[in-house]
Amino acid sequence: MFQLFQIAPVGNYSGFDNLPQAPDLPGGTPWWVVALFILGGLVVLFICRWLWHRLTALKISLDTVVLLVQLPRETGKIDETKEKITPQSIQEQIGVADVFLSALGGIKSHNVFIVLMRKIRHWFKGREDQISLELVAQNGVISFYVAVPKRKQAFVEQQINAHYPHATLEEVGDYNIFTPRGVSMGVNMKLGRSSAFPLKTYKQFETDPLNAITNSMSKIPDGDAAAVQLIIRSAHGNWRHEGIHMARQMQKGKRLSDISGNGIFSKILSVLGTIFSSLSSSSKDKHKEQSSGPIRLSPLVEEMIKGLEQKASKAGFEITCRVLATAKDHTGAELYLHNIVNAFSQFNIYEFGNRFEFKKPWIPSRFLYRFVHRVFDLHRNFILNSEELASLYHFPLPTTETPNIRWLAARRAPGPVNMPKEGLILGINTYRGIDNKVRIKPDDRRRHMYIIGKSGTGKSVMLQNMIIQDVREGKGVCVVDPHGDLVEGVLQQIPAERANDVIVFDPSDTERPMGLNMLEFTDESQKDFAVQEMIAIFYKLFPPEMIGPMFEHNMRNVMLTLMADKEYPGTIADIPRMFTDPAFQKYKVSKLADPVVRAFWEKEMAKTTDFHKSEMLGYLISKVGRFVENEMMRNIIGQPKSGFDFRQAMDEGKVLLVNLSKGKTGEVNSSLLGLIIVSKIQMAAMTRAELPEAQRKDFYLYIDEFQNFITDSIATILSEARKYRLNLIIAHQYLGQLVQNNDTKIRDAVLGTTGTIVSFKIGVEDAETIAKEFAPVFTSFDVVNIEQYNAYIKLLIDNAPTRPFNMRTLPPAKGDPAMSAKLKQLSRLKYARSKAEVEAEVLERTKLGEPSTQAKVSNEATL
Repeated sequence: MFQLFQIAPVGNYSGFDNLPQAPDLPGGTPWWVVALFILGGLVVLFICRWLWHRLTALKISLDTVVLLVQLPRETGKIDETKEKITPQSIQEQIGVADVFLSALGGIKSHNVFIVLMRKIRHWFKGREDQISLELVAQNGVISFYVAVPKRKQAFVEQQINAHYPHATLEEVGDYNIFTPRGVSMGVNMKLGRSSAFPLKTYKQFETDPLNAITNSMSKIPDGDAAAVQLIIRSAHGNWRHEGIHMARQMQKGKRLSDISGNGIFSKILSVLGTIFSSLSSSSKDKHKEQSSGPIRLSPLVEEMIKGLEQKASKAGFEITCRVLATAKDHTGAELYLHNIVNAFSQFNIYEFGNRFEFKKPWIPSRFLYRFVHRVFDLHRNFILNSEELASLYHFPLPTTETPNIRWLAARRAPGPVNMPKEGLILGINTYRGIDNKVRIKPDDRRRHMYIIGKSGTGKSVMLQNMIIQDVREGKGVCVVDPHGDLVEGVLQQIPAERANDVIVFDPSDTERPMGLNMLEFTDESQKDFAVQEMIAIFYKLFPPEMIGPMFEHNMRNVMLTLMADKEYPGTIADIPRMFTDPAFQKYKVSKLADPVVRAFWEKEMAKTTDFHKSEMLGYLISKVGRFVENEMMRNIIGQPKSGFDFRQAMDEGKVLLVNLSKGKTGEVNSSLLGLIIVSKIQMAAMTRAELPEAQRKDFYLYIDEFQNFITDSIATILSEARKYRLNLIIAHQYLGQLVQNNDTKIRDAVLGTTGTIVSFKIGVEDAETIAKEFAPVFTSFDVVNIEQYNAYIKLLIDNAPTRPFNMRTLPPAKGDPAMSAKLKQLSRLKYARSKAEVEAEVLERTKLGEPSTQAKVSNEATL
C-alpha cells in the first residue's frame, strides 16, 4: 500500500528522480489544474450570476406597470346608516387584504421537476415575480400604488377587483418624488429578530394600524414627499421550519435562548436540529419524557408558541422594505423619515415577538438607484406572512380618518351585457380597464333623454357630440341654446353637404331680423293651442299675481281676433293697436266667425266705460309693451310671417340652431323667444297626425337650460310627442329650477316620463332625489362627487331600463370658425329680411308713430 524509495547520497541529486509524483487524472491532467479550472469556473459562474441578477432587476424595472389604486370614500353601508364602527368591523375589512395577499403568495407549481428547474433558474437569473406595494405622499396627497410586471398585470388586477369590487385601477406613469435641489434620505427596514418570530397584526389592534403610517405622511407639504416601498415575492416553504422547530422545542421545556438566534450558524443549526429531530429519536429520551410527566409552560411561553405557530400557518412573503423622504432641507427630510419609521414601532412585540429596526444605507446613491428601479435586495430582506403584511399595507378603509388620501371620487359600474352595437354614441364606459362604447338605439331615443348636472361638468360637450352625430347622419335637429357656445360649437363642425339645411335663428343679428309669429297657424285646430300656449308663456314670464283671470280673458279674445284674419295674420305687436285704433279694431272684428269672441267686442267692450278701458289698456300694454317697445324684439315678433316653416323644417330634416344668448338678447327676451319656438315645434309636430307613422321622420329637439323654455304642457310633450317622432333631449343644472311655488308637477313629469336619465355632478340638495334613480348601484355620495366629463346613466334598451352605470363623455372635436361664419351668412340671406324693410312694415301695421283718437279720448277721461 505504501511506495518505498531510497534516499540518494548527499550531493547526488539524481535520487530526486525517484521521488513519488502526484497521481495524474485520466488523460494525464494534473489535479491542481483541474482544481484551478473548477475554481475559475465557479468565479465566472458567480460573476455571471451577479451580472444576470442585475440585468434581471433592470428588466423588471423597465417592464413594470404602475397602477394607481383608488377606492370610494363612502360604501353606502356603514357611512350612510351611521352604524357604530367596532374593532371587529375594522378587522373584517382589513381581513380582505389578508385574503388578497394570500392569493398572491399562494400560487405555486406542484410538479416536482418544474419546481426544481424553477429554483435553479431563480438562483442563476433571479426572480421576476416580485410586486411592489407603495404608499406615496406627494403634492399634499397620499396615494396607493401597486407596481407589477406586465405579464402579471392581468392577474393582479383580477385579484384586486375580485376582493375590492368598487376599486379602480388606473395605469399611470411612474411618479417622481425627487426635486432638483432637494435633500433625500432613506432607510432599509429589517426585523430585529429571526423572521420566524411574529409581529403584532391587525387582529390585535382596536383601530386600523395603517392610520399611524398615513397620519405621519399626511402633513407633508407641497414640494416635499415621502414613500414607503414594500417589494414582495412569495417565500419558499422552508421558511416555516425554523418557527415550527422552535415551537416544538419550547413545548418540550427548552429555553428560547438555547434554540434561537439571528446568525447564519444559528440558522444552520436550527435547520439541522429540525432534520435530526424528525429523523431519529432514542428510546431513552422517550422513556425519560414519559417518566418526567407533563411539562408546565408559563402563559408567556404559551403565547410565544402560539405566535410562532400562527405565523407559520399562513402564506409567507420575502420582503424588501424601504422608506424614503425628500424635502427642501436636511432637517425636513430627517423629520419626515423619523416620523414614518417611528410609526412602524406599533407592530413591535418586545416580550415574545419581533420588532422593526432600520438601517441607513452605506452608499446613498446605490439606495436611491434600488428604490427607483424597485430592486429586490437579497441581503436586506425578511419574511412576513400575509396577516402581518396586510397590517403594514392595505388599501384605505371607509373608516380611515387620515386627511389627504386620494380617494375615488365616485364609484364605477359595468355597462349592460346587451349594450347596443349600433346607434348614437353617448360616451365610453370604462370598467376594470375595458372600454365599451355607450350607444342608444333610435327607437329608445323616442322615449326622450333627461340630462342634469352642474355648470362646467360636461353637459354641453355631450350635447354637442350628440348633435354633430345627428347632423352628419342627415337627421333633423333643433338646438335651443341660452348661452350661444353650444350653437357656435355645432356650426363649426357641420359638414359642407348639409350647409343648405342649416337655419340659424339669432335675435342679436339686428341688421337682418328673422320673423317669428306665435299667432301664425296652418290649421284651425291649432288656434286654441297657440292661444293657450301664449297665455302660459305670459304666466311663465311674469308672476301669477300679475296676470290674473281678467288678463287671461282679455288676451285670449284679442289673440283669437287677430288670428281670425287669414289674409293679414296678426302678431303680438298688434295687441296694443286693438285697443288704441277703433278702425283697426273694427276691421279685425269684421273677420271674426266665432260669435263668442265677437260678443266680447260688441257687447262687453262696447259697454265698458272709457275709464275702465284705460285701466285695462295700461294693464295689458304693461305686459306686452316691454316686447313691442324693444326694437330688436319688435322687428322679430312684429313680422306676420315667420322666417321659415316649422313643419317643413321637421319633415325635410333641417338643422335649426337657435342662439338665445342672454348676454346679447336679454334674459326675458331670450325666454320669450325660446318659449315661442318650443311651442311652435310642438304645434308642428302635432300636425303630423295626418301622415302615416312610417312617413314621420325623427326630429330631435335639444334644449339646454330647458326650464326657461317650457310651460306646464311639457308633460304632454313628453307623453305624446313620441307618436309624432319629436324626440326631446333636455338638460339643466338642478331640480329646483323645475319647482315653482312648491309645485313639483314639471319635475315629476320629467323624472317619471323620460326613458334615459343622465346625471353629471350635481349639488347636495338634489343628491337624494337623483340617487334614487340610480340606486342601488350608486349612492348620493357618488352623484355629488363624480368627476368632470363623467356621468351616471340609466339607459333605455329596447324600451326597458338597464342597471345604472358610469360613462365618460367624448372629447369635443376641433371645429372650423370659417365654416361657422359662412353658414350664418347663408342662413341670414335665405331666411331673414333687411332691417329697413321690416321696420317699415311693422310701423305701418302697428301705427306706433301716429296718435290715435281712442288714445286721446282715454287720456282725457283719465284727467
